[in-house]
Amino acid sequence: MARAHAANACVQSSDSIKGLAQSIAKPAYQRLLTAEPVLRRAVPTLIIAFLVTICLGAFVQVLDQSRQKRAANKRDLAAIADLLSDRIGYLAMRPDRVTNIERLQSLLPDLIPTWGAAAGRHVIITGADHRILARAPIDASLGENDRILDLISTAQLLATPGLQGTVTEILLPNGRGALAISQLVKALPGRVVVIQEKVEPIWGSDAALSVTLSATTGFVVLILGFAFHWQSTRAREGDLINDAVRGRIDTALNRGRCGLWDWDLSRGRIFWSNSMFAMLGLNNRSDLLTFGEVNALVKSDDIDLFAIADRLVAGEIDHIDQSFRMQHTDGHWIWLRVRCELSQGASDAGLHLIGIAVDITEQKSLAERSVEADLRLRDAIETIPEAFVLWDAGNRLVLCNSHFQKLHKLPDSAVIPGTSYETVIEVGKMPEVRSRQHDNVHQIPGARTFEAQLDDGSWLHISERRTKDGGYVSVGTDITRIKEHEQKLVDNDLRLRATVIDLQRSQAALERQAIELADLAEKYSQEKNRAEEANQTKSKFLANMSHELRTPLNAIIGFSEIMGSGMFGSLGSERYQEYCHDILTSGQYLLDVINDILDMSKIEAGRMKLDMEPLDLSKTLAESLRVVSGRAQDKSLVLDADIAGNIPVVADRRATKQILVNLLSNAVKFTPEGGRVTVRSRAFEDKIVLVIADTGIGIPSQSLARLGRPFEQVESQMTKTYHGSGLGLAIARSLAQLHGGSMRLRSKLDAGTVVRVVLPRDAYKATATLSAAA
Repeated sequence: MARAHAANACVQSSDSIKGLAQSIAKPAYQRLLTAEPVLRRAVPTLIIAFLVTICLGAFVQVLDQSRQKRAANKRDLAAIADLLSDRIGYLAMRPDRVTNIERLQSLLPDLIPTWGAAAGRHVIITGADHRILARAPIDASLGENDRILDLISTAQLLATPGLQGTVTEILLPNGRGALAISQLVKALPGRVVVIQEKVEPIWGSDAALSVTLSATTGFVVLILGFAFHWQSTRAREGDLINDAVRGRIDTALNRGRCGLWDWDLSRGRIFWSNSMFAMLGLNNRSDLLTFGEVNALVKSDDIDLFAIADRLVAGEIDHIDQSFRMQHTDGHWIWLRVRCELSQGASDAGLHLIGIAVDITEQKSLAERSVEADLRLRDAIETIPEAFVLWDAGNRLVLCNSHFQKLHKLPDSAVIPGTSYETVIEVGKMPEVRSRQHDNVHQIPGARTFEAQLDDGSWLHISERRTKDGGYVSVGTDITRIKEHEQKLVDNDLRLRATVIDLQRSQAALERQAIELADLAEKYSQEKNRAEEANQTKSKFLANMSHELRTPLNAIIGFSEIMGSGMFGSLGSERYQEYCHDILTSGQYLLDVINDILDMSKIEAGRMKLDMEPLDLSKTLAESLRVVSGRAQDKSLVLDADIAGNIPVVADRRATKQILVNLLSNAVKFTPEGGRVTVRSRAFEDKIVLVIADTGIGIPSQSLARLGRPFEQVESQMTKTYHGSGLGLAIARSLAQLHGGSMRLRSKLDAGTVVRVVLPRDAYKATATLSAAA
């Protein structure tokens, strides 16, 4: 009854016990547990079958030994008969044949080999008339006369030709069985008869030995069978006891939210108790878990089981005590604290990590809530603008905020909880109190409140109060601004009074300034009108001048060309030819100056209109180079042009050519003889970059800022060696800007000048974008 009660009480824990056994035993233990009920029923049957098999084997062995012994006797009889026949035949063929036959009885023992003599074996030599010539053995006792006569008569019967050379089983006249063979001796003539009596059972001793061995083996097997039965019964009782103990352990583990771990490091298998499965919401399993199954449930950020296994196997650690999270089947995480120790059994070569895992989710939750509450309290204390400090009953620091630390200039090491008040006073720098103002109104016992002005001029409102545990809390509020505000109110009142007086004075001054501003406004209007009239007059003057100057200049230029070419005949003297050339050159120069002045005036007045059209900038560059090529040849200059074959742009043809001609003319003008002028072009997606470089005289750095303005030149009017109006660069820069581009100069004295002009691919779109941005 007790055994049945223990079995019923521990049914649920039997699988757990088997799982634990699997973690301890070899891998074949699972198969042993499965086959154990079958083996208990099969072992008795197998023992009986084994005993029957032993008996049958012994019987078959006795029969086989008897057959083999009979066959050996037959071979011996045949060999003896053949050997004696040969030897007697040899004696019969010798010269002393008669003597040998007479002495055959004495010679027969020597003719029989030693291996041919055996108990119950008789050799008889007969002649042609069936008369006995010799026999062996001859030393027979009186009681054996009858048996010898039987043998002799049998030998005579064997002389028949049909039984020659064959071992035959015969029955002696006395009823005994025997083996006999007859062999013919031609040289005698006669026969050799060998008879082997069956003196005793041929299989007697061998059979006794086989039966003895079989009986002994059967007895031993019976003893082993009974031992297996007793051991099996004891194992069942042990399993029931283990199940009962395991059930109690599992009950304790379940109530204590604990789980048993057994990690076989050598095989990578892990045993869990039922309580461990229950904590994670998993179904109980009797088989061992793999490392991958367990590792998949572990939060990888908390612990690395693989690294721990390596350290355990390497012998770096022999135990673990860590907390980590494992995933519940519902999806949330369970906090576990695992305490395990490395173990190695005497009969098990593998390493086992054995221990328990305790569910500490509630403790973790409480700790987190406590930490969160503490952090919220600290954050709240830190965010208040007051200096806060809390001391316990032993005058040790509990917590403080950064305002308190900053007020007393404390290092971080002095604001660690548990620091004594004396240490804080010693390490920190207590501010000097200049004055105190006690607030004696509504004072609470154990508390005090006062205002203190520090040495640096700041004010603090300090409130101190005892706590229930005997400590005290102190809060120092900075009321410096309040005090300053109070002082400012007093000062503002005084300043307000002074301001009222100043306002009254300022009002009179403003009235006078208003009258003066009215007069200035009237004068500004008159001057503005005068300036506009002057600008209109300048425009009219430039327009009139362009008409008045261009008409006679064209006549002068035309007549000088006719006179120089000698259209109507020679002028006579060569000097007249030179004078005509000078007149032509001076007229063209003056016309260019006038055109530059008119263009510049249009640009400044904003009346320059650009006629945008598609054009090939490379052709314009080529035309501009041809314009200045004559002057370059006169000065022996090298014109180096690196221009793309096709540069399509949208721009004003005349303005673009004017930019290039002005820049190239300046480069040729200011480059000494034998110099070089280089022109480069580079096309981008939305712009064209032109670079004109020369090896001319260069420009001083202080003069670069002035160049590009109208009528600005590097040399003064008194010292300049190159003629010109100073409008070329200004017009080029202005026209480039009207296209939406730019122009930049870079120069070095006595080395040369580089001008970089950037023009948009489509000047119409670029100017429209600039107008929209403006």
